[in-house]
Amino acid sequence: MSGSLVEDPAGTALAPARPADPVPAPPPGRRVDLRRVLRFLVRRPGLLLSAGVLVLVVLASFRPGLFTSQDPLQGVPAQNFRGPSGAHWFGTDELGRDVFSRVVHGAQLSLKATLIAVLVAFVVGGLLGVVAGFVGRWVDDVLMRCVDVLLSIPALFLSLALVTALGYGTVKVAVAVGIASVASFARVARAEVLRVRQALFVEASRSCGARWYAVLGRHVLPNAAGPVIVLATLDFGSSILAVSALSFLGYGAPPPAPEWGTLISEGRNYLANAWWLTALPGLAIAATVLSTNRVARALDGEWSRQR
Repeated sequence: MSGSLVEDPAGTALAPARPADPVPAPPPGRRVDLRRVLRFLVRRPGLLLSAGVLVLVVLASFRPGLFTSQDPLQGVPAQNFRGPSGAHWFGTDELGRDVFSRVVHGAQLSLKATLIAVLVAFVVGGLLGVVAGFVGRWVDDVLMRCVDVLLSIPALFLSLALVTALGYGTVKVAVAVGIASVASFARVARAEVLRVRQALFVEASRSCGARWYAVLGRHVLPNAAGPVIVLATLDFGSSILAVSALSFLGYGAPPPAPEWGTLISEGRNYLANAWWLTALPGLAIAATVLSTNRVARALDGEWSRQR
């Protein structure tokens, strides 16, 4: 009973036994989280639409058969220059090839090049920034002066120079675009490493005798990687434009590969009588870039609030 005295084995009376605390009901965490997510998306229809566009583009790049069953390389000359219709959503080109199927299959080449470019910039730039910020001294001075040289050259001109030296092809274009973006990643990574290196928990870890690689792997890198990842999402849209621009100039995959920039380049000669050859692939590029930038801004804002 709640008012009874509790005795120990020696017979000494102790304090009255307190009733057990009632077990609290589990909070409705899943339901609240789901409502918050739904409310967040309903209040931001642009973000929801952008995420949907990116999902469709990713699906088209990995499974183009989900969207079209037509061969992007085979055309029917008798059906050339057909306007957009139910049979051909984006019309046909000068050889009678379906433009929609070429845009869908071209997503694979363009996104592949974009992913390679962002990965090259992330790995090389992040490595340079981490080494410069963590080592410091003359290493920091030498690396940052090299980064300053890269920053002084416009990214597109640097990409053109690199792809001219490397040669033509989708992968070489991607590497050129990635190297042109190394400087921004190096600057952000260095700034974050310098900020984290001066934190109290890093100083405490060093004072306890931790090795430098333990401090770097356990404390510095995990806490400095967030802004660099956000920069990678922000750089994704500009990399799509850079890869498409170089493909437009003829440095990408050779014809008849349906790369997005190549599609616009092939259709520019028929603007007078077949506007859809350039307008609709260009619309696909614009929608992908704008959607990527919208999602990247949302991630950047969320990361800023968490900091």
